[in-house]
Amino acid sequence: MQTGGSTSDPDPDPRAILSRDHPAWTVEGETAVRTLEFPDFAGAVGFVVSVALLAERADHHPDIDIRWNRVTLRLTTHSAGALTRSDTALVAEIDELMDRRR
Repeated sequence: MQTGGSTSDPDPDPRAILSRDHPAWTVEGETAVRTLEFPDFAGAVGFVVSVALLAERADHHPDIDIRWNRVTLRLTTHSAGALTRSDTALVAEIDELMDRRR
């Protein structure tokens, strides 16, 4: 899976990377958004804990909204005021996390 983190990436546009490699995510303004459903609240919170560990390691933190069994993640690089490779890299890790949970 391409994350868009390589400097030799021929297509460094984060929007193109999201569209091409991460179709479960949408773009709202300068933010990548994905909502996921889990069997119950515990499953949702367990997923959020896993995302928190990824985010800490990357030093890049999504906005997270938990509504019982639904989790909405919002990623943008606030300091740049835009989507960046930091966002697409974390999106790829989150997608890999979801693939492992299936």
